[in-house]
Amino acid sequence: MKHLTTYQGKKVLVLGLAKSGVNAARLLRKLGAQVTVSDVKPLAENQDAQELQNDGFTVITGEQTADLLDPGYDLVVKNPGIFYDVPVVKRALADKVPVISEMELASEVAEAELIAVTGSNGKTTTTTMIQKMVDHDRRAGKAVYAGNIGIPASQVAQAVTADDTLVLEVSSFMLVGTTTFHPHIAVLTNIFSNHLDYHKTRENYVAAKMKITANQTADDYFVVNFDSPELRELSEQSAAQVVPFSREARSQAGAYELNGDLYFKDEKLMPASDIKVPGDHNVENALAAIAVAKIKGVSTAAIVAVLRSFGGVRHRTQYVLEADGRQYYNDSKATDMEATEMALKGFTAPVVLIAGGLDRGYTFEKLVPSLKAHVKAVVLVGQTAKLLEDAAKQAGIQTIRLSENVETAVPTAYELSDAGDIILLSPANASWDQYPNFEVRGDKFIKAVEQLTGKQEEK
Repeated sequence: MKHLTTYQGKKVLVLGLAKSGVNAARLLRKLGAQVTVSDVKPLAENQDAQELQNDGFTVITGEQTADLLDPGYDLVVKNPGIFYDVPVVKRALADKVPVISEMELASEVAEAELIAVTGSNGKTTTTTMIQKMVDHDRRAGKAVYAGNIGIPASQVAQAVTADDTLVLEVSSFMLVGTTTFHPHIAVLTNIFSNHLDYHKTRENYVAAKMKITANQTADDYFVVNFDSPELRELSEQSAAQVVPFSREARSQAGAYELNGDLYFKDEKLMPASDIKVPGDHNVENALAAIAVAKIKGVSTAAIVAVLRSFGGVRHRTQYVLEADGRQYYNDSKATDMEATEMALKGFTAPVVLIAGGLDRGYTFEKLVPSLKAHVKAVVLVGQTAKLLEDAAKQAGIQTIRLSENVETAVPTAYELSDAGDIILLSPANASWDQYPNFEVRGDKFIKAVEQLTGKQEEK
C-alpha cells in the first residue's frame, strides 16, 4: 500500500456503511485522518456501526440531514448508492467540500497496476474473465478483482503489491465520485439508458461512464465496443490508445468475431462456439477480455483455456443444474430489460421465463421481440408482474402465470415445461420489492430448484 500523507490530519465524513463504507473508514484512519461515519440505520440494528464505535470511531446514525456538516469537514467519502440530491451531499457540494467514492480512495493507495471495467451490462463477467486470463500461468505476483463485483476495492488495494494486477469492476455510481482515478487499461462494454433515477439524464449517465478514461494518457489503453456507433464516437474523447472489440467485425484492429471464429488482429484464437457460457453477449464479454489479455501479453493458449472452462459468474446466466431433461439457469443479476434480452438470445431451446420485480415506472414493450422469439411460457412475480403480463400477451405467449415470489415460481415453471426446455430466472427488474439484493433473489431461486429436483447446484 502506498503510504500517502494526503489525508493526514484531515477531517473526513464517511456517508453510508456496508462493506465499502466500513473499509473506507478503516483505511482513512490508517492514513491518519480524523474519521466520522454516518449511516441511516439505527445504531441498535447496525452491527457495522457498533463495531466501528467500539473501535473508537465517531459514529452518527439516523437521518443524514445537511447539519451533519456543521462540525466542518475537509472531505466526504460517499457510499455509491447515496443519491447526490440528498441534503447532506447537496450542502457538501455547495460548500465546495470534495465528495469522492471509496473507489477513488482505493485507487490512490494501490501499488498494483489497475485495469478497470465498466458498462451497463457485462461488467462482472468481463472482469472475471480478465482476472482469470491475466492470472493464468503468471510468473510473478497475482491478478485479483474487486469493486462493484462485491469485494471492497479499498480492502484489496491495501494488500496488493507492485507485482500484482488489480482488476476493478466500476459502476457509474462509483465513477461519478472520482477525480484522479487512472486505470492503465479501461474497458467500456456497452451503454444503455440505465439508472436515470440516480443520474437524472442519459447525458449524465454517459458522462459518468466516460470518467473511466478521463485521466488516461497516450501510455494507457481504452478497450471499447465498436459495434456501438455511440461508443465509437465517444472513444474519440479518450487520450488513450483505443483498442476496439467487435462481435460484428466492424474493426479488425483489436478483438473481433468473423465467420464464427474469435480473432485478435490477424490471429485466429478459437471458435466462438467453444466459449462455455452461452449467448452473443458473452461473446462480446470474451472479446473485451481477449483485448485486455493481449495488451497484457497473455498467451493464446491461456486465453483459450479460460474461455473453454469458465462456466459463468454466479447470478449472471449461471448454469445451475439439469434434471428431468430441463436445464435451470440463474440470471438474477438481470435487473434491466437489456440484460434479459441478452440472456434470452443465448438460448435456442424453448424457455420458461421467471421474471418481475421492482416497479421503476416503465413498461416492457421493448422485451416483446425477445419474448416472441424465445419464450414458451412465463411465470411473473413482484410489483411488475402485471406490466410484464401485458408484454407477454403482446408477444403472443399463451401460457402466463402469476406467482407470489421466485421460490413459488420455480415449481410452477417446472409444471409448464417439458424435457429439453430451459427454465430461466431473468427478472428484467431490480429485486428490492421483495429481496434485499439480486444475490439473495438468485440464492432463493437456486435453493428452490434444489428442493424441487433433489439435486445440488453444479459448481
